[in-house]
Amino acid sequence: MTCRERGSMKITFVSNYINHHQIPFCRALISNLSQGDEFTFVQTQEMEADRKNMGWGTGLPEFVKESYVSPEAEKECRELIFGSDVVIFGGCEDESYISPRLEALREGAGKGKKYLTLRYSERMYREGQWKFITPKGLRKKYLDHTRYNELPVYLLCAGGYVGSDFSLFGAYRNKKYKWGYFTEVKEQDIEELLMTKGYKGETGETTPYILWAGRFLKLKHADHAVKTAAYLKEKGLEFHMDIVGDGPEKNNIIDLISKNSLEKYVTLHGFKKPDEVRNMMEKADIYLFTSDRNEGWGAVVNESMNSGCAVVAGSMIGSVPYLIRNGENGFVYYDGDTGDLFRKTELLVKDSELRKRLGRKAYETVKNTWNPEEAAKRLLAFINAFMAGKDFPKYEDGPLSIETNFSEKNISKKAAGRA
Repeated sequence: MTCRERGSMKITFVSNYINHHQIPFCRALISNLSQGDEFTFVQTQEMEADRKNMGWGTGLPEFVKESYVSPEAEKECRELIFGSDVVIFGGCEDESYISPRLEALREGAGKGKKYLTLRYSERMYREGQWKFITPKGLRKKYLDHTRYNELPVYLLCAGGYVGSDFSLFGAYRNKKYKWGYFTEVKEQDIEELLMTKGYKGETGETTPYILWAGRFLKLKHADHAVKTAAYLKEKGLEFHMDIVGDGPEKNNIIDLISKNSLEKYVTLHGFKKPDEVRNMMEKADIYLFTSDRNEGWGAVVNESMNSGCAVVAGSMIGSVPYLIRNGENGFVYYDGDTGDLFRKTELLVKDSELRKRLGRKAYETVKNTWNPEEAAKRLLAFINAFMAGKDFPKYEDGPLSIETNFSEKNISKKAAGRA
């Protein structure tokens, strides 16, 4: 459907703030809009200082409006959210931005014109799904989500456990779709990239290169990367591991490296800018992602796969059930099972052809399916079908494929190859 057939359209994306993980998708969406269509990103708060220090705050794109800079700006943004043809809303805890629009839909506003609302969310119950049973929490979930089940409000699941969480209180029945974050995709000759990987030491000899990057928080479990290095050392294997980051767990990481006499094997770096980390990923053979269930999505999975790394990642990380097929384009270890992590990393250190095979498939997954351009095209096809009153496009995998409601335990087992 062209713009002329459906009329011009306003699309508004609302979140707490924009970051380098969202910009590529926004630009891809803009490039695929029809003439006369408009796109705006509403940022509802200023980015935290620690994220700016990590290189996340690099200036706002021209399509961003900041609602918090003045009362006039806030009023303009709220009116835009209320009246846009399509609103994508998520990452913002202030429901007052979206509730007037949803209430107007409930009251039958907009007859003769189609208003579409797409809520996107990371998982709700990071500490455990048992939290959903609290009466106060259930009441809020009903008010924010479940009572709009019969309206044109759909859920974009930014992670493999989101659908399971929302199914606990009956929200968005048959209206959940796979989604996520779509980082910048670098297109390059994957065979040439794979040939340049590895760690070159002082002697000039190349050994398997393992990378870990992130904030040193308990949920990230950088200590599991260090323990993996200790295991590999005990096995007598040659490798080098770079750990990039900083945070409250730094002293524990330093102590663990010292305790296991890993100074020869592990180099600890501070924070590096996103483009510097990407450059390291392109040299790394193996990328370890050791977060637990508190990791909502984990954009380093997209980035390391696009860099041709053989990724070893925990099964409860949000992006993992969507992006990684265990043994095909990466390895998934069962959440908290460090023995599983050690063994799968050992396989990769020992087998260069396995590293290349998984790295090649990882690159293809992001290049062909999980990328900003594909996500933007699919979203616009979804929107156009809605506007025309037609059935939504059906995709077997990737962005906007239908999300199921399996239990989180089964999802985690399946991701790690245990189901």
